[in-house]
Amino acid sequence: MKKNNLVIISGPSGAGEDSIIDKLSKRIPIERVITTTTRKKRSGEKDGDPYYFINKKIFLKKIKEGYFFEWAKQYNNNYYGVSFSEIERVRNTNKIGVWKIDYKGVIKAKELVPGIISILITAPLEILEDRIRRRGFVDEEYIRQRMDYTKEWLKHKEIYDFEVVNEEGKLDKTVSRVEKIIKENIGLDK
Repeated sequence: MKKNNLVIISGPSGAGEDSIIDKLSKRIPIERVITTTTRKKRSGEKDGDPYYFINKKIFLKKIKEGYFFEWAKQYNNNYYGVSFSEIERVRNTNKIGVWKIDYKGVIKAKELVPGIISILITAPLEILEDRIRRRGFVDEEYIRQRMDYTKEWLKHKEIYDFEVVNEEGKLDKTVSRVEKIIKENIGLDK
């Protein structure tokens, strides 16, 4: 059986997972696991970057067809899932597969991929909220929902193998910690 080259990087809104993954990709060979979602594209996004975008009707059809390795309906009433073919695509690379999912996905992934390493990226709640606000979100109801979901998320820290705090202004230090965890637990082919 092929050695597991997948690692989960997970954290609530504002934790900085995307920034960490972007910087990590400049240090070690990684391949992102691309999630399929029913949420609308945001400015600057395109199909396959950072998600595959489909409508709910097609997503639900694909669930019935057994297309997804794992999937979940999220707090925003959108569906997110990773296909079997996407997992296979990433596993067949000679890179570290980085899978960004929420805590519900982590629970399912650990059932489906025994031994997969999961890293929780966190920050103090007030910093997470500030980062969300800096993204330009001004709808207080939206921010409250995000923070409620974050508090729920943080109740599940025990499912993770590692926790890394992404301190404000110390992104490079955070990336170094994540890189060290990956190298020590997955290794890299030379």
